Amino acid sequence: MFDTLSDRLTSALSGLRGKGRLSAADIDATAREIRIALLEADVALPVVRQFIGQIKARAKGAEVSGALNPAQQVIKIINDELIGILGGAARRLELAKVPPTVIMLAGLQGSGKTTLAGKLARWLRNQGHTPLLVAADLQRPNAVTQLQIVGEQAGVRVYAPHPGAQATGQLAEPDSGVGDPVDVSRRGVAEARARQ
Repeated sequence: MFDTLSDRLTSALSGLRGKGRLSAADIDATAREIRIALLEADVALPVVRQFIGQIKARAKGAEVSGALNPAQQVIKIINDELIGILGGAARRLELAKVPPTVIMLAGLQGSGKTTLAGKLARWLRNQGHTPLLVAADLQRPNAVTQLQIVGEQAGVRVYAPHPGAQATGQLAEPDSGVGDPVDVSRRGVAEARARQ
């Protein structure tokens, strides 16, 4: 998903390369392509409208920089606006006063949740904490296995139910469903508390 969005944004900005000066028409055309790319990536329409409005206002009002060409200037504006939307500044991870600290990752399939979970767990381990990854994606058969591999590579424990396992720990019948991710998460937190 992010590769496609990145490709579309790169394509939208490629029309600005080589231009000595940006016209209002150039900015509008680029903004239109960026808008389409964001909407096709399922970004909410109000967010897209606000984002495009801010980019257009800043790009049209921007002073020409001697250090940046027009494409670089628009890229900088887009980068600044993206940083603003995402919070503007780095924040410290706040851990619970009484462990465990629960961090839930949610997102579209293929957006990097498993990789982020492994990197975050390794970082926490290196900070002296004892992370536990809980495999609660019970819809995809390989999701649990993928998290176990990432956990092994990161050197952290993974709490994972057996495929099809019910809350009792018994093996499920093949057509009884995939289990309850909320229940698995609760049991994972209980496991983390027990090991503190």
